[in-house]
Amino acid sequence: MRVLISADMEGATGTTWPGDVVPGTPGWDRMRRMLTSDVNACVAGLAAGGAEDVVVNEAHDTQRNVLLEDLDPRARLLTGRHKPLGMMQGVQDADAVVFLGYHTGAGVHGVLAHTYLGAGLTGFRIDGEHADEGRMNALTAADHAVPVILVTGDDLTCAAAAQWAPGARTAAVKECVSRYAAICLPPERSAALIRERAEQAMADHRRRGRPEPVSGPHRFEIDFHATHQAAAVALIPTVEQIGPCTVAFTAPSPTRAALTFKICCAIANGAAEAHYG
Repeated sequence: MRVLISADMEGATGTTWPGDVVPGTPGWDRMRRMLTSDVNACVAGLAAGGAEDVVVNEAHDTQRNVLLEDLDPRARLLTGRHKPLGMMQGVQDADAVVFLGYHTGAGVHGVLAHTYLGAGLTGFRIDGEHADEGRMNALTAADHAVPVILVTGDDLTCAAAAQWAPGARTAAVKECVSRYAAICLPPERSAALIRERAEQAMADHRRRGRPEPVSGPHRFEIDFHATHQAAAVALIPTVEQIGPCTVAFTAPSPTRAALTFKICCAIANGAAEAHYG
């Protein structure tokens, strides 16, 4: 049984502000060890639960954050950018997926809450409901008949996961106080929690089995910081501008919708100007 771990960083143990997660900074270098510890705890729990192959897909920023030299040898690491499915690369070959170190989305409470940082998103909806990276990635997983079995992050991320991955176990490694403050478990305690929940998640998965794929069209609506970003994104075929700062599109499948969303964010990011956005 192969399990994919999609590993983001904002929801990892101890991370609470930009200096913890911006590559190249002293804080990021320290927090890489925290992230790797969370990953290793998850790998240990999955292996104890019967996983035969664990692939860790780096999903944060440069996607070169996990310390390979410290990685549990029972896992393999997919590191680096420009992967066709981005945060979900490898789901097409997996039996189950874990969202590790995830966070809440733009416009809501949560530690380091955002959606595709740098693109200027202030709001995101799928089929009329508030969405974040977790909801979008869970839909992509469902498109490939792969269940989300575990979500780790702050307490608000775990609560949100109940809406888009109701069958998943959760592990809250910190309690949100504000966007840049949290009550954090020390690594030893968070590792024990993640390992326990990962093993339980594998037991749940064996009992339930693999679901049927859930596909079909979805409508995405994206709010940007500025009008010129929405206008630039609306030049993409199939994307329409429905408000001064809002675009929308409908795609025939969750995977195609997620890919279109990535293109929208890349265009919006490129359209942003220094200081004014």
